[in-house]
Amino acid sequence: MKKNHPGYRFAMLIVMVAIAGFAQGMLLPLLSIMLEEAGVSSSLNGLNATALYIGILLASPFIERPVRTFGYKPVITLGLIVMTISLLLLPLWTFFWFWFVLRLIIGIADNMVHFATQVWITSTSTAKNRGRNISIYGLAFGLGFGCGPLMINLLLIAEWLPFVISAALTFVTWLFVSRLVNEFPSEDIDTRGPKTTWERYRAVVKVAWFSLLPGFAYGYLEASLHGNFPVYALRSGLGIDQVSLLLPAFVVGGLLTQLPLGLASDKFGRRIIIITIALLGSVCFFLMIAVEHSPTILFVLFLTGGGCVGSLYSLGVAYMADLVPIQLLPTANVMMAVSFGLGSMTGPLIGGWFIDLFDQGSIYYSIGSMLLLLVASGFLFRQKSVEQTI
Repeated sequence: MKKNHPGYRFAMLIVMVAIAGFAQGMLLPLLSIMLEEAGVSSSLNGLNATALYIGILLASPFIERPVRTFGYKPVITLGLIVMTISLLLLPLWTFFWFWFVLRLIIGIADNMVHFATQVWITSTSTAKNRGRNISIYGLAFGLGFGCGPLMINLLLIAEWLPFVISAALTFVTWLFVSRLVNEFPSEDIDTRGPKTTWERYRAVVKVAWFSLLPGFAYGYLEASLHGNFPVYALRSGLGIDQVSLLLPAFVVGGLLTQLPLGLASDKFGRRIIIITIALLGSVCFFLMIAVEHSPTILFVLFLTGGGCVGSLYSLGVAYMADLVPIQLLPTANVMMAVSFGLGSMTGPLIGGWFIDLFDQGSIYYSIGSMLLLLVASGFLFRQKSVEQTI
């Protein structure tokens, strides 16, 4: 297949997203466990976990211009190379601030890869297959992210082994991506509507503020589960092997229901589906408090909880596209990344604080309460017409 063939390009981008998700899913629980074993407090452990998302947040406002100036391929290439080098450096020195800085750099590189890939896929997809392509994109990331925690078991062989494997996979992905022909975003995508950056931000918030909250919620719970839960689980008597199964169960649940929930949102409306799954997800997490010493029931609830809320981010993006006029979609996508980054930073910090304050159920209280706030926000939201943003 030719390297400029749309099918080859799409396949390579999907593989790359899966590998990037794998690296991200591995790092959060792996480094949390290593810091816990090194005697770092849960609060500081949570702070370290936020570094990845601080990097995502810092890069978000500046990522659009390089993609427009240099094209998709150079931005993705730089991101993959930086990720490869950073992954190889991580096992060299087990030091809190060394890992914090490297995680921050990985977050910046990760945002470069994901933003460029997402825009490349959506801009080269037709209206007929765009939804399908974005669903495959989400499934690829979720599958990679879900497999990442399985690398925890390799700590029993050698601490450096998971990092080297992840770096090797990232490097091989770059070799394939390097064969793609570079392309650029459309130059006339922002020809109408608000002209300045802040005017576009205000317009998006005005018409679609609630659609940004599922991204925040998903970042909050994802980072809390992968950054705080390993620490909480080990202190509660669960083993590393059980943690490495529970986290993928949550991701698998989200993968299984992503397409059905997407179809349901097309039929019944995205707002009501988002409110419903957030409510059901909060119930699952509050139930975990009562059964946390039963790994089997906990596994079922993790699987069910993932099925309920694992599609929050993709549903939020779809709802945002429903609400926002087409000329504001690039800005809205940047704001969704910022919302996700803020949630991902907030989750581990509050989760670590809860672990220090409460003995039982702290992580479940943190996530369950946040989902209830999302439900309340959904009932308060009133949809405005698109014309009000112009």
